[in-house]
Amino acid sequence: MTNPKINSFLDEGNRLFLQKKFQQAITFYDKILDEDPKNISSLNNKGYALSKLKDFTSAMKCYKIALEISPDDLSVLVNVISSHRKQGDLTEALSLCDKILKNNPNYNVVLYHKERILFSLKKFNESIICCDKILKDYPNNGDVLFDKASSLSMLSNFDDALEVLEHTICQNIKYKIKAKKSKSFENLSKNTRFQNLISQL
Repeated sequence: MTNPKINSFLDEGNRLFLQKKFQQAITFYDKILDEDPKNISSLNNKGYALSKLKDFTSAMKCYKIALEISPDDLSVLVNVISSHRKQGDLTEALSLCDKILKNNPNYNVVLYHKERILFSLKKFNESIICCDKILKDYPNNGDVLFDKASSLSMLSNFDDALEVLEHTICQNIKYKIKAKKSKSFENLSKNTRFQNLISQL
């Protein structure tokens, strides 16, 4: 049975979280956990709020308790991947991605984490494979297109990189600024087509 009091606390905690009032949100998650220590949503959301405050050790403790209760909870596992990534523990994050994708090969949220981890590990070809899987479902996802263009540029596959970058900028003009600042495209800085793509309107 759902508890109206707990639901009300959860709604309030989530509202504060969305307002980026993470510390205040945690107080509501704690109120729930005082009454129901095994409340997965509160453990997960508290962990996520703590990770936003860069308290990764405490965040991981929340996720650990949640996973002891429900070992296959995908939303908790994704937050664990995110915490590992933010701490630079890329090998652990990648291993967890692969574990989830074994049973959920088209889980785009995890594929997105994986393509970014692979890029950080300079495994650009593998990163592109993940990008392409996501783009099958979301062909106009600007962030994934940008990451694919970045990997292509790092592989010196400039024609394809520019083609994808052009498609990316069509999704949102913000990618012009991002491309201009990105180190991934430094090797294209003198390329005329690249210059035209990133020039301001």
